[in-house]
Amino acid sequence: MKKRMIIEGMSCGHCVNHVKNALEEIEGIKDIVVDLDSKTAIFQASDDVKDSDLKYAVEEAGYDVINVEIIV
Repeated sequence: MKKRMIIEGMSCGHCVNHVKNALEEIEGIKDIVVDLDSKTAIFQASDDVKDSDLKYAVEEAGYDVINVEIIV
């Protein structure tokens, strides 16, 4: 399923890479696109990936997750 995560705290290209790397560490995540201007990460997630795990990974990287939602 395709998901969008809204993220606060990114301010540069390094931040974008940091968020992308954090998400890449989660099994079942692919096709990650992190956009600084829209403060989002859009990706494909398998059904067994929990939103709480996504949020934890990004927050451990130092950013605030505002929302995780399914894109239909």
